[in-house]
Amino acid sequence: MDGFPADRPALIRALFPGGVPQLWSPSLFFYDASGGFDRARQEAHFAFMAGHVGGFLIPGSTGDAWEMADDEAIAALDLAIDFARPRGIELLAGVLRPDAAAMGALLERMVKHLCDRAGTASVPRALDACRVRGVTIAPPTTPEPLSQPALAAALEPLLARGLPMALYQLPQVTGNRMAPELLADLAHRFSNFILFKDSGGTDEVALSGLLPAELVTLRGAEGDYARWHSGLGGPYDGFLLSTANAFPARLESILAAVAAGKAEEASAVSGRLSSVVADAFAAVASVADGNAFTNANKLLAHVMAFGTRAPSVQPPALHAGSTLPARCIEQMMPVLEREGMLPEQGYFADHPATG
Repeated sequence: MDGFPADRPALIRALFPGGVPQLWSPSLFFYDASGGFDRARQEAHFAFMAGHVGGFLIPGSTGDAWEMADDEAIAALDLAIDFARPRGIELLAGVLRPDAAAMGALLERMVKHLCDRAGTASVPRALDACRVRGVTIAPPTTPEPLSQPALAAALEPLLARGLPMALYQLPQVTGNRMAPELLADLAHRFSNFILFKDSGGTDEVALSGLLPAELVTLRGAEGDYARWHSGLGGPYDGFLLSTANAFPARLESILAAVAAGKAEEASAVSGRLSSVVADAFAAVASVADGNAFTNANKLLAHVMAFGTRAPSVQPPALHAGSTLPARCIEQMMPVLEREGMLPEQGYFADHPATG
């Protein structure tokens, strides 16, 4: 691989010869008492998801991407590469920063790091060696929404670098929403724009019919999962969901039911899961640090890790240095038990918790 193919379908085939995974996770990150990564806890969490999830976004909004310093973001990606490469898991590198200049600076550092790690000056070869299939960017974060031309002006120089790119719609964090017409124009002009993730919750881009058919679309908004998949007539090719941190097997079962034409089964699992997830987001609504995606899933993942003894284990640390309130865990235990989603023995139950 000496250069990236100029044609979008050819580029996607080259990057994903086995097909683009239909289920991705923006992995949580776990911290020790000093604020560094808790590697044992992190690897256990990756392993919990790995049998069901085909790809990770590292770091994404659920993984504290906007809170991490550049060094942390690169170290997070390194952790994921160490885990993913021998296991055949695909990666998207998150370059999520509040403005275009900061995104460009992190992008340069990340690409150089991957080249150094892979021992090659060839960017395509370096990304391939590290199983990094693309770079994820989002609109700048602004107190007032930018115009569509201003959003285009911020994104175009990043897309013009020619790397395989994913664009991420997350107005809850950025304050900006890319219109269908803008994304269609960018897709027309930049064939290296290969994937669109939408966590905005209104889905107007995917529903617009304006995007090229070959552009991969992943839904990041939570709830009512089954009906949004193309297998049941929805507009998305798959999902990149924060709740894959807690319910990877259940989300995979929805996709399996869709693929088997079992619409009622897919909808039933989807409905139960949607209800539990809504309760988790409500439980963390008053938590000041972090964001709702991170906090709800740190809550759920804590219970998945420690099972019935989760309330007696120290709550997980947030990136800001605080911990998730114990009351959130206590609030979710009866909900998960009622729905049959409370594990007796969690995936990290034999290990001490450090956050």
